[in-house]
Amino acid sequence: MCFTQSFWQLTISGLALGSVYALIALGYTLVYGVLQLINFAHSEVFMLGGFGGLFLVRGLGIDNPSGVTSVLLVGGGMLAGALLGAATAFTLERVAYRPLRRRGAPRLAFLISAIGASFFLLNLAGKEFGRFNNPMPPLYTSGKVFSVFGAQVTTNQLVVAASALVMLIALDRIIAKTRLGMGIRSVAQDAEAASLMGVDIDKVITRTFVLGGLLGGAAGFLFGIQFGVQYNMGFSAGTKAFTAAVLGGIGNVRGAVMGGLVLGVAENLGVACVSSAWRDVIAFLILVLVLMLRPTGLLGERLGRSA
Repeated sequence: MCFTQSFWQLTISGLALGSVYALIALGYTLVYGVLQLINFAHSEVFMLGGFGGLFLVRGLGIDNPSGVTSVLLVGGGMLAGALLGAATAFTLERVAYRPLRRRGAPRLAFLISAIGASFFLLNLAGKEFGRFNNPMPPLYTSGKVFSVFGAQVTTNQLVVAASALVMLIALDRIIAKTRLGMGIRSVAQDAEAASLMGVDIDKVITRTFVLGGLLGGAAGFLFGIQFGVQYNMGFSAGTKAFTAAVLGGIGNVRGAVMGGLVLGVAENLGVACVSSAWRDVIAFLILVLVLMLRPTGLLGERLGRSA
């Protein structure tokens, strides 16, 4: 096979990239679960989270960090990205979606509003932050940490994958065990019945957007560690994350995680067989095949029945 010599290396780097896709995909999945709509502006939530983490790290101006300082910088960058992502998602829900929901607007209006908000944030970021790539300052020395079947695991890959894993597990526990998770699952399963049972629908929807924004913003910083931060980085990564959500089963939390990891690995292995120019084509081909052959995705459960 075309990737025989580097299968494990491609798999490891694909899992690191796929874990970022999974974090972004969860934002799409959570919102779809409670509102039955795709928040296409979520890609800009991810992008702004990357800038939030970048500006914090640059503002601290610490040169050649090591040890505990490196850990604090990564943690602070993720927190800054998550908070800016959450604030952006909260604003989107209040400005772009809630007024339409209260007026009983058709689904098409939500879609148009999402696309309009996405273009607004995209061009605002380009104007304010520049239309060029912003490399992340070195937060640690990226080198080999250990090997798996002869494939090297680098510090970058380990930091990204481990951080994503912690957040994914935390979200799974929140959805399955907390009062907020119960509210999200009840609204996803039957919003009218949940309202009659005393669930505040508006509050649950707002918190769902914020939760998705936290994950998306943190993912933006993790993506920036590997590839830098750019005003239009949300389009490609966000579309692929949407593909991951569909692949796993839109509206399914664990499906989004599985879809992200599968997509990241499939991209890497596919590129090894053709060329890097085909990376985006491979991802969108997977989306088309899933919609044609299994539109419910790999797991295919609704959020309200997935815990």
